[in-house]
Amino acid sequence: MARKLGVGEVFDLLKRYARQELLGPLQGSLRWLGMGLAGSLVLIVGLVLLMLSMLRALQTETGSAFAGNLSWIPYLLTVIALAGVIALLLRQTTKRGLG
Repeated sequence: MARKLGVGEVFDLLKRYARQELLGPLQGSLRWLGMGLAGSLVLIVGLVLLMLSMLRALQTETGSAFAGNLSWIPYLLTVIALAGVIALLLRQTTKRGLG
C-alpha cells in the first residue's frame, strides 16, 4: 500500500523535480550558447585580421600597380573578398537549416 506524503514532502519532491527537469537542460543550453558566442567572437576577430592583412599585402606587395588614382582598388578588392566570405558563411548556415 502506498504511503501518504505530507505537504513538506510534496513540496520537496516538486522542488527536486524542477531542478532535475529545468535546471539541468537550462545549464546545457547556456553552455551551448556560450560556446557559440565565443566561437563567433573568435571568427569575427580572425576575419578582421585576415582582411587587414589582405589589404596591407595589396597595398605594399603590388609595387606601383595601385598607385596614384588607383589607390582605392585594394580597398574594393578587400570589401569584395569580405562579401564573398560572408556569402559563403550564410550559405553554409542556411544549408544546415540554422538560418
